[in-house]
Amino acid sequence: MAEKEIDIDELLKKADAQQNNEENIENDETPVEDNGDNATEENSGESQVTESQEDTENVAETADPLAEALAQVEQLKSEMLYKQAEFENYRKRTIKEKADLILSGGEKTIKEILPVLDDFERALADKTEDAQAIREGMNLIFNKFVSILEKMGVKKIETKDADFNVDYHEAIALVPGLGDEMKGKVIDCTKTGYTLNDKVIRHAQVAVGQ
Repeated sequence: MAEKEIDIDELLKKADAQQNNEENIENDETPVEDNGDNATEENSGESQVTESQEDTENVAETADPLAEALAQVEQLKSEMLYKQAEFENYRKRTIKEKADLILSGGEKTIKEILPVLDDFERALADKTEDAQAIREGMNLIFNKFVSILEKMGVKKIETKDADFNVDYHEAIALVPGLGDEMKGKVIDCTKTGYTLNDKVIRHAQVAVGQ
């Protein structure tokens, strides 16, 4: 009889222990399930808030490009009008400067030549009949005039013993019978040519050996 009571007690203890274990397991699992539901609800709320913010931002972004485009159009209009006015002012200023340059260039040339005119007036006022003195006076005036022209960039085109060059010479006559050595050579110059700053302003008129 004693052995059966011991067995029953052990069985009861085991049953109580197993029941306690099952209750503990259920208690542990229940909070986890509640937390999961709360987390899901919180995440769902945050997701809704985020989506609402994104919708608001999308609406704002949809409206902004039009306003920005209009602002850019106005800015471009202003810049275009400014550039147009600036170019018109530049064009007028350039025309005026060009006209002033032409006038000032002509004024400078005349001022340089006036001393030669003065020399001619003095020579004509002189009543001398000495041909040699008159000749020397004319040479002085001529050399002075040539010197003034050289200072202004005007130079004489040399033709003596020169080869005929269409860039500088204009052939007005061909002279045959002078031999092979004189073929293509300038024989005589009937009108002097000149350059202005190395640019031909008048070709020299010459006779060329044939």
